[in-house]
Amino acid sequence: MYLAPAIFAFLFTFVLTLMALKYFPKFGMMDRPWKYGLKRKPIPYYGGIIIVAVFIVSTLIFVKVDSHVLAMLAGALMIAGVSFADDLFDLSPFLRLSIQILAAVTLTLGGIGISSISNPFGAPILLDQQKITFALGGEIISFSLLAALFTIIWVVAIVNTMNFLDGLNGLSSGVSAIASLSIFLLSIRPGIHFDLSSQIPVATISIILFGCAAAFLIFDFHPARILMGDTGSMFLGFLLATLAIFSGGKIATALLILGFPILDAFWVIIRRVIKGKSPFRGDFGHLHHRLLEVGLSERHAIILIYAICAIFGGIAIFLGPEQKVYAIAALFALMIM
Repeated sequence: MYLAPAIFAFLFTFVLTLMALKYFPKFGMMDRPWKYGLKRKPIPYYGGIIIVAVFIVSTLIFVKVDSHVLAMLAGALMIAGVSFADDLFDLSPFLRLSIQILAAVTLTLGGIGISSISNPFGAPILLDQQKITFALGGEIISFSLLAALFTIIWVVAIVNTMNFLDGLNGLSSGVSAIASLSIFLLSIRPGIHFDLSSQIPVATISIILFGCAAAFLIFDFHPARILMGDTGSMFLGFLLATLAIFSGGKIATALLILGFPILDAFWVIIRRVIKGKSPFRGDFGHLHHRLLEVGLSERHAIILIYAICAIFGGIAIFLGPEQKVYAIAALFALMIM
């Protein structure tokens, strides 16, 4: 059931990336290394459009399209569109943030959102008790303002976390492959879902995303032959954020897998604000840059972050809700150290 979409997405991405390596230079679709103070020849850029195209086509082929899937695809295309424009023209951070919020709102209108927060020590915290209802195009739309707010914060945080992570070759694609595979394995794990058939859409989408990310990683890993740009990293971030709240919350799982990048992103933002700098202006203070400063090679730094994400991803698959809370606390303590 899941092998066909995985192989299709992997091979489709692989072939299109090979074609991009040949044709992107002819169309001037190259990066600008001097913009970031790098002394190397330009390499093909905008590789994220390959991931976007393959994911959309694969999803339409292998996943039954309903309101949830349509909302996800619509939001993902918004993110991809504004990110591609930013890769081309360097858009205002506030415009990008506005589109990210709009994409998250689209999810909530499509019925995808954080309706409750698991509480391993008691009853879950419900966020959808107070609903707002209105008519749109002859249909009745109902959503909870509090649930929508939490969904927007979650989506925007993960989208920008993945963008911040795209500082070393292969980080975004590799971590996305690990995260999507972990969500897939959790989705098909028996005994933890009331109705395992309800997990078919999220499992299929997850394995498609894994195929796309894994194939692109072959070309993206250091030394990269092609770069995905913000188009790819933010698109991947949006999908991972969506999958974590699609067909049953897997937020704790996503927090464990992406814990290091998330905490690093928050720390970087706080540090920039304290220093009076814009939180949207990039620098070399991320965790992966710090690992390089202490003597790790780029490959070793990337593999170390892969290992941390994979270890906590494995933990997330097999632990119960209460144990995940302790694992998140341990991850936070590790990040502090």
